[in-house]
Amino acid sequence: MLTDKHCKAASCPMDAKRVRLTDSGGLYLETTPNQKKRWFFKYRFANVEKRLALGSYPEISLTAARKARDLARLQKGEGKDPGMLREVEKLKASNPYGDSFKVVAMEWFEKQAPMWSDSHASRSRRQFERDIFPWIGKRSLSEIEPVELLAVLRKTEERGAVETADRGLMLCRQVWRYGVATGRVARDITADLKGALTPYRGRHLAAITDPASFGALIRAIRGYRGGVIVRAALQLAPLLFQRPGELRGAAWNEIDLDDALWTIPAQRMKREKDGKQYGSPHYVPLSRQAVEILRGLHGYTGHGALVFPGERNHDRCISENSVRTALLTMGYSSDIHTWHGFRASARTMLAERMDVDPLLIEAQLAHSVRDANGRSYNRTQYLSQRRVMMQRWADYLDSLASTNP
Repeated sequence: MLTDKHCKAASCPMDAKRVRLTDSGGLYLETTPNQKKRWFFKYRFANVEKRLALGSYPEISLTAARKARDLARLQKGEGKDPGMLREVEKLKASNPYGDSFKVVAMEWFEKQAPMWSDSHASRSRRQFERDIFPWIGKRSLSEIEPVELLAVLRKTEERGAVETADRGLMLCRQVWRYGVATGRVARDITADLKGALTPYRGRHLAAITDPASFGALIRAIRGYRGGVIVRAALQLAPLLFQRPGELRGAAWNEIDLDDALWTIPAQRMKREKDGKQYGSPHYVPLSRQAVEILRGLHGYTGHGALVFPGERNHDRCISENSVRTALLTMGYSSDIHTWHGFRASARTMLAERMDVDPLLIEAQLAHSVRDANGRSYNRTQYLSQRRVMMQRWADYLDSLASTNP
């Protein structure tokens, strides 16, 4: 075994590559021709001989080198590679951004946001800043306990925002997984919160699917005496059954009344960011009844860009609440029928009452569908069939509205 005297006296001739003085347990002192002395621990892991640098002598004394060797042997005895553990620690130490929850979360967010829609990115960032960062943003990710994270999420849950709390947990789960991958934390603690929050069952958007009841709704819409713009939106909602935001935001340059076709740009559709940027537009054939409503509305709003401009600000479309309020004044609260519910109403009655091909219905709803061969549905195909379907649907609504209750 080595002594301090041996270590001090160690030297290497100029014509030699190195001289090694062995201690015990794989520890040795290596001296090079420039008389630099370094400690190494030699070991085998997975049948491969390796060595771990432990520092220079005399900065690292013989006693300190033995302690470092003993720690490495303990790690090896636990089935861990001491050299690999050293590399992981170096990676952790070299991270220039820190390991607070906010730093890790924003690092993850900046990598993901370019692939999201602007609305999703904005909503996610807003939730971080409002519901999570104020409580644990400055805490080290590795120091946060499951019970601490649960307390933060329950603050959101306790104000009745069950869906928001559930979404918050999903965001935190992604942050912790990213933290594990980048060496900031050893494990994902969000797994410990399974079943700890109130389950979110999804929002039920009420829809009338009984033909007689739907006919009564159509009669109520046609008898609505509110503003011209809201009345037109109400009348078109069941005829076109597009998403509320897509209908509200319609622009006159999207609509060809002569060809009876509404072309919704990909950027305005409910899609992922790539779909918005590179996807094809969504085509909505206009029935004779829809064209008539739009021609009448054109005299009121055709001088501007938007089909349904707001009352105060003509550069912004009407709010979803405007149609919701109109439905409410007619006696249709959100637990009876919603604006979005027109989609479910059309989907159900087209399939069950009119025996329309589900492929055409789903395509008209702008859902991602595949044909019988598993190929993605091309929205430019079957346009003539969808024109027929939309006219049949409009005529069916006329028949429902004319039926005496």
